[in-house]
Amino acid sequence: MAALRAIGNYLGLVRFSHTLFALPFALAAMLIAAKGLPRWETILLILAAMVAARSCAMAVNRLADAEIDARNPRTALRHIPAGALSRHSVIVFAVGCGLVFVGITFLINPLAFALSPVVIAVIVFYPFTKRFTSLTHGVLGLALGLAPVGAWIAVTGAFALTPIVLGAAVLLWVAGFDVIYATLDEAFDREAGLHSLVVSLGRRRSLVVARLLHAATFVLLVLFGLIEPSLRRFYYAGLVLIAGLLVYEHMIIRRYPDDPRRINLAFFHANAVVSVVVLVVAAFDVFLA
Repeated sequence: MAALRAIGNYLGLVRFSHTLFALPFALAAMLIAAKGLPRWETILLILAAMVAARSCAMAVNRLADAEIDARNPRTALRHIPAGALSRHSVIVFAVGCGLVFVGITFLINPLAFALSPVVIAVIVFYPFTKRFTSLTHGVLGLALGLAPVGAWIAVTGAFALTPIVLGAAVLLWVAGFDVIYATLDEAFDREAGLHSLVVSLGRRRSLVVARLLHAATFVLLVLFGLIEPSLRRFYYAGLVLIAGLLVYEHMIIRRYPDDPRRINLAFFHANAVVSVVVLVVAAFDVFLA
């Protein structure tokens, strides 16, 4: 029971359910790059690298924010401030996940291994950006936007325009919904001297920026479909659904701007469906092609 409790604590620490944001985009890029399923070894290595990198990122995030989380009523029950996990154990966990990620990239191919320090640098740097810049949302978007680019490199061993466009779409999409999420902590962030677009622009104008970011995301997803010949009718049907989900998300925020439960609904459920839709429609088109 103690072991199961510890596993549950670490899964909660890294918010394992939130892998639904970046992982489907990475898998979609993998399928398109391989024009179907790559070798099973490649699939397992991509999955393992994603889990290790994200676990390292979330552990560093929780370590960096432990003192802040303890002062914020919304986050005071997170694992470190609540005492469920010690700082030392989370440090060991973060370092271990980072080393595992680098080791996995070594097994994938030389380019993935050479770029692994860049990934580690971005995910370690992000948690500290809220202390000095309102562009913290973009850095988080960059961290997740690297996922499809990394999956493409894992399959092909080379850069290409296609995954970069998809990665840019993910960057803007994540930045947009992170701005929405930041509205939950507007008052606390102002008091604590932390930075976000919500703090610097105010809630109303920052939500306008979030809408613009998601509009640009949709444009990039359309461009991604245009430059990738394997994406056809299923992908474009999926784009219609994605447009509806993004509009729904912003309607919820506009109608219930002060309801944390509904903001969480818009943040998690709508955006998780967006990423899964991209994976499903890309898979249909790739396999039918």
